[in-house]
Amino acid sequence: MKKTILLFITSLILFGCKQNPNQKEHQSSIETIEPKGDENIAYKWGYMALTAQANDTEKFKPRPTVTSRYLGLIFVSIFDAWSQYDEKAIPVYLEGVDKRPKKEHTLKNKEIAISYAAFRAMNEYYFSDKELFANFMKDLGLDPMNESLDPTTPEGIGNLAALAVMEARKGDGANQYGEEDGSNGMPYFDYMNYVPVNSADVNVDINRWQPKYFSDGKGGKYAPGCLTPFWDKVKPIALKSADQFRPGPPPLVGSKQMAIEVQEVVDLQRNLTDYQKALVEFMRDGPKSVQQAGHWLKFAQEISIRDNHTLDQDVKMYFYNQIVAMDAFIANWDSKMYYDSARPFALVHEYYNGKEIEGWGGAGKEMITMDGADWQPYSPAIFLCPPFPSYTSGHSTISGGCAEALKLWTGSEVFGAEAVMVAGSLTEPDNLGDTNYFEISNIHKSS
Repeated sequence: MKKTILLFITSLILFGCKQNPNQKEHQSSIETIEPKGDENIAYKWGYMALTAQANDTEKFKPRPTVTSRYLGLIFVSIFDAWSQYDEKAIPVYLEGVDKRPKKEHTLKNKEIAISYAAFRAMNEYYFSDKELFANFMKDLGLDPMNESLDPTTPEGIGNLAALAVMEARKGDGANQYGEEDGSNGMPYFDYMNYVPVNSADVNVDINRWQPKYFSDGKGGKYAPGCLTPFWDKVKPIALKSADQFRPGPPPLVGSKQMAIEVQEVVDLQRNLTDYQKALVEFMRDGPKSVQQAGHWLKFAQEISIRDNHTLDQDVKMYFYNQIVAMDAFIANWDSKMYYDSARPFALVHEYYNGKEIEGWGGAGKEMITMDGADWQPYSPAIFLCPPFPSYTSGHSTISGGCAEALKLWTGSEVFGAEAVMVAGSLTEPDNLGDTNYFEISNIHKSS
């Protein structure tokens, strides 16, 4: 192949630019070939975002609300940059920049523009991984020091797109810069000053959320506060408001429905299978979790590979996928903070205190007979249950929204990807169960 190209170039030099129709057709076919699947640049930046997401969990502990916004805004930046090289796409935040003429709508220009947008946005949100991103830019043959804002170049458009997103989202309620009143410059400070009705030691209203003590892994204990209780105040992108789809209230203690649901929780744990245990481990995702939004970006990337996506297809799909995840978290937190509802942990204690039930006895103990007041979720002592109100379920909301988005995008419920987890691998690693295989398309139905 190298010899063929060399001879072709030599002929041009010796005999000028005159070509016969067959030569032109062959050259055109070479120029239209572009990387697809996991080789396209949009996919590669998606993979880089997932790497940064996992690193963020490792460094700053799980914060799924915060990182869903990171991913959402990164892919808005990428989309807005790409939109300047597409005839129909309308950017979300990039304003005052004219679309480039059609002759500039080349793959190369798109790759450069979205790379600078992704690079600048990731530097802003996953700031502790700047060296990782700079090295990747160099691997792509791009200069990470290029801060051009020239709207006639792909480098400038990429930088402008990222900056437009950053500027537009300042003061959006996330309190990223500690800019909200009363925050004293502390990023993500709870400027709503949420205080739970119940303390970890005293429950005065069983229908409301109660913090729980976790093991610190060193023989002590602590009760984590509510995670980002102000997230319902964050401005969504596609939704009109956080409460646009707020559901009706959950059942209250004393109602027939609540009694049925608490019984279901006890029965489900008593009959927990290795498959269900492995599913718990999959959703927990381990020390370097990519969190719920990241999970669904990973699923989208499976589709990229399966369907051999181009850069254009992935830019649009990731944008759609991650905007749904970001807005779903905001809507979910609206419900959680509005109803401030109790978690199953406290409710089982309320209904079965002083009564014998079967439940998980802890790591390595399987199911035992216990007093209902001693019941605990199938979860390690260092993370007994999520530290925020229960209703509605975060996993179910984000999984339901993103699964529906990918179904609409692909026209099918079947993803064709598989996950493998071992029962007990994170919860009780010294008491492992069977290895289980999950079809990705079925996971969201069980969350």
